[in-house]
Amino acid sequence: MLVNATEMLKKAKAEGYAVAQININNLEWTKAVLLTAEELKSPVILGVSEGAGKYMCGYKTVAAMVKAMIEELGITVPVALHLDHGSYEGAKKCIEAGFSSVMFDGSHYPIDENVQKTTEIVELAHSLGISVEAEVGSIGGEEDGVVGRGEVADANECKMIADLGIDFLAAGIGNIHGKYPANWQGLDFEALEAIKNATEGMPLVLHGGTGIPADMIKKAISLGVAKINVNTECQLSFAAATREYVEAGKDLQGKGYDPRKLLAPGFEAIKGTVKEKLELFGSVGKA
Repeated sequence: MLVNATEMLKKAKAEGYAVAQININNLEWTKAVLLTAEELKSPVILGVSEGAGKYMCGYKTVAAMVKAMIEELGITVPVALHLDHGSYEGAKKCIEAGFSSVMFDGSHYPIDENVQKTTEIVELAHSLGISVEAEVGSIGGEEDGVVGRGEVADANECKMIADLGIDFLAAGIGNIHGKYPANWQGLDFEALEAIKNATEGMPLVLHGGTGIPADMIKKAISLGVAKINVNTECQLSFAAATREYVEAGKDLQGKGYDPRKLLAPGFEAIKGTVKEKLELFGSVGKA
């Protein structure tokens, strides 16, 4: 069932686990995530970047696909459809399109402008029962042309944004999008604890979940992280499985070129990756 993310994240924080946001890129991605979440009786958040939304023919197309797929597959676990790193205009379009949750990423604006724009998005989204994520600091790396240097968020600024009535907060603590380099210094848990204290128990979000060691994931959850985003890892597992299929020549055997067969190994690989993340984050059986 399609819901906003507020209650699922409050429950996760109270019970000491995190809900996975798995970014989707097409029908196969979406189906793989939904079926795995249902199998493991786990709540899940489907993340859609602005680039992925455009690739999938727009937010209305994505919302219609997700709603229909939930119905056709008989999905009973809580599912949120969430805009990831949304611009001001992108967030408004997703609200209109029928998303159940949006992120407005104003982290690249001066704090006063971030406050102003976040306030407007919160008012609009909440009037329709849609949850809102905001961001302070920045997530390192690049996603859909948005480049972050990985600044650690200021706890006082986090409090300013949290006090606007948002539902959950992404705060940079040294995490990055994409693969983590060999010289990565790890998550800044001192900063995370300061942010947790400043925001008085608000569910926190950890972007860049691909490649963070399990012990760091578990410690972050213990310090208030209730949502962890995963994208690159699914892309890598999909690519590896598809490459293996093609390099083995299976696409040339019989009707192996049929896209339903060609994409099947990658589909199963995504399911495997999602299963690993739901188990690591502790959300299995929490639906």
